[in-house]
Amino acid sequence: MTTEHVADTVENAAATPDKEQPYGALGLKPDEYEQIREILGRRPTSGELAMYSVMWSEHCSYKSSKKYLRRFGDKVTDEMKERLMVGMGQNAGVVDVGEGWAVTFKVESHNHPSYIEPFQGAATGVGGIVRDIISMGARPVAVMDQLRFGAIDDPDTARVVHGVVSGISSYGNCLGLPNIGGETVFDAVYQANPLVNALAVGVMRHEDIRLANATGAGNKVVLFGARTGGDGIGGASILASDSFSDGGPTKRPAVQVGDPFAEKVLIECCLELYKDELVEAIQDLGAAGISCATSELAANGGSGMNVELTNVLLRDPSLTAEEILMSESQERMMAIVTPEKLDAFMAVVNKWDVETSVLGEVTGDGRLIITWEGEVIVDVDPSTVAVDGPVYDRPVAYPTWIDALQADSAAKLPRISKPEEAAEQFEKLIKSPNLADTSWITNQYDYYVLGNTALSFPDDAGMIRVDEESGLGFSIATDANGRYCQLDPFAGAQLALAEAYRNVAVTGAVPTAVTDCLNFGSPENPEVMWQFERAVDGLSDACMELGVPVTGGNVSFYNQTGETPIHPTPVVGVLGIMDDVSRRIPSGWQDAGENIYLLGTTADELDGSAWADVIHSHLGGLPPKVDLAGEKRLAGLLQGARDEWMVSSAHDLSEGGLALALAEGVMRFGVGARVWLNELMSRDGLDLTAALFSESTGRVIVTVPREEDVKFRGLCEGRGYPVLRIGVTDTEPVLEIQDVFSYTAAELRAMSTETLPKYFGETVVEPA
Repeated sequence: MTTEHVADTVENAAATPDKEQPYGALGLKPDEYEQIREILGRRPTSGELAMYSVMWSEHCSYKSSKKYLRRFGDKVTDEMKERLMVGMGQNAGVVDVGEGWAVTFKVESHNHPSYIEPFQGAATGVGGIVRDIISMGARPVAVMDQLRFGAIDDPDTARVVHGVVSGISSYGNCLGLPNIGGETVFDAVYQANPLVNALAVGVMRHEDIRLANATGAGNKVVLFGARTGGDGIGGASILASDSFSDGGPTKRPAVQVGDPFAEKVLIECCLELYKDELVEAIQDLGAAGISCATSELAANGGSGMNVELTNVLLRDPSLTAEEILMSESQERMMAIVTPEKLDAFMAVVNKWDVETSVLGEVTGDGRLIITWEGEVIVDVDPSTVAVDGPVYDRPVAYPTWIDALQADSAAKLPRISKPEEAAEQFEKLIKSPNLADTSWITNQYDYYVLGNTALSFPDDAGMIRVDEESGLGFSIATDANGRYCQLDPFAGAQLALAEAYRNVAVTGAVPTAVTDCLNFGSPENPEVMWQFERAVDGLSDACMELGVPVTGGNVSFYNQTGETPIHPTPVVGVLGIMDDVSRRIPSGWQDAGENIYLLGTTADELDGSAWADVIHSHLGGLPPKVDLAGEKRLAGLLQGARDEWMVSSAHDLSEGGLALALAEGVMRFGVGARVWLNELMSRDGLDLTAALFSESTGRVIVTVPREEDVKFRGLCEGRGYPVLRIGVTDTEPVLEIQDVFSYTAAELRAMSTETLPKYFGETVVEPA
């Protein structure tokens, strides 16, 4: 397939050194353009300029964050590496979960496309992260999503919410992957900058791991999957400017278009290729498309590559060579195949009716050479494109506003003076957008497809069975709190990790590894870079103390409107190993007559809380203190209780404090609870407001059958963890907090479920 376009060749670039090039419109700074000229010893061709522009973009090169991200690797101990099979630098991290099984998982952002075109932006975010999992050699088994939207009553929020939720559900449901958890937050700070972070998990045997390293001179470079089109061109470099040729198209859409059915076929095709050992290396095509796949495969393998671009199968024959390089069309993979296995490879892809073209071969000369109709249009050292790009040491400045913000504590806010006020405030909280029931969203997702889901919404973490015979599985949870991070990004990042770690622990799993998606404002703002550095330091320090390594993730910068950045929002995902999913612990109690215990102690910690936000529209002070050593002891205690079948439910306390956790426990299965607070208030020195709504960390409510009561208390005392009996479960489906308020389970559900349908309608609006 050829076009009338005449590509800019290396020979022509050498002969026309003074030709003006649109580097600025492609997101390159003048000094970066000069650096490219210095690397090449000439001006870049249009194809090379396209390649460098996308690969040196913030999204692909991590040029502003790389110096900080190295701290994750610097703080990994030998003990943390024991289960880490693949770490940062590949498409996704891989963890040994035992019995010869491995789990790969990763979270990435698709924020900006999801504001421009919410349905396709969110859908292709799911598709892209799933292909990262496929490229590791795994079968995808679950997805999750972490969503941040603007104010719930803003007219534009409904557009974004309907599109994003429909995009996620459409793509994930069509792939046949259960969506097992996530978060949804509404805050005006995200109004024009919604965060759509998608996580995917896959399972494989140890021997099935694949890496994106092109080696072996003479091996074939094969592109297979969907044809290449004009969608997504320049998405990684902010947007594509005018095309390189006067007569060609002047603009291309910046948001990719997904086809989940094509991806489902691609998954099965790839798994058969792996089973028959027909690929030496593989890379998905996501951000930067062919530019990324060719340069990363060659750079990672320390090799070279010759590629003929006219061999690429096109949906749109008008695409120029540069646009083909930059296209981010979905559902495409690139494989390295030995010549002797090429026929067998082609037989498999033909069986699955997947279109395929051989683009070229691996070389040993360390050069990436791309030709167009036989003319060389790219001749670069791939490491300068994919590995050795710019590394910025951005200015960092302590925020001028943060001292005043931290001094503005919630301690000054009026407290509850009588039970009627407690009931009124509780009702406001349970109806508030960030604490209300999210089933309007989650019911659009399939939780149980594939038949291996052990836990899902609304439990604290999702859980998937890996092996049917042994019951081996994993638990996974994601958390973030932008309000905490705005007050203190170091502590806020640690609190996100601690909550995700605790959410995994309450299911009975052993927290083992971490992925993260770091969402921040512009790196060109020194105060944002201070937030970023503090968050990375907080997260890396906490991972080392908890013994859970970061396996990979994503950084998303430029999330701001004008000069106003979003709250720093580091999303942290924790994966835990569950040796037998039949021993899982649900988040709500199912039997009457059991004792309710509160593990941990409560302090008067209402700064940054849901109570301060919803009741008083206040943000200020310092977030709750985090005790990482205590979190580790708590996780061990919960595992011990699980092993001895001592607890029948466990639910962590976070936003909304004890009052919301108790309400969720009652709503989970409709079994009531009678609770008293006097002893708690006396022991921890609390007033009623703090007892109900404080967000102190390291706390979990558990239910214990009466026959296990003495053993459970002994376990807590032996582990040195605070424990207090605060109530009993009841046959009557009522949450009664003695001398404070009482609500039936039906009343709680009615209040909690009314909010999202009120703003977004009872029915799902499909995109036009």
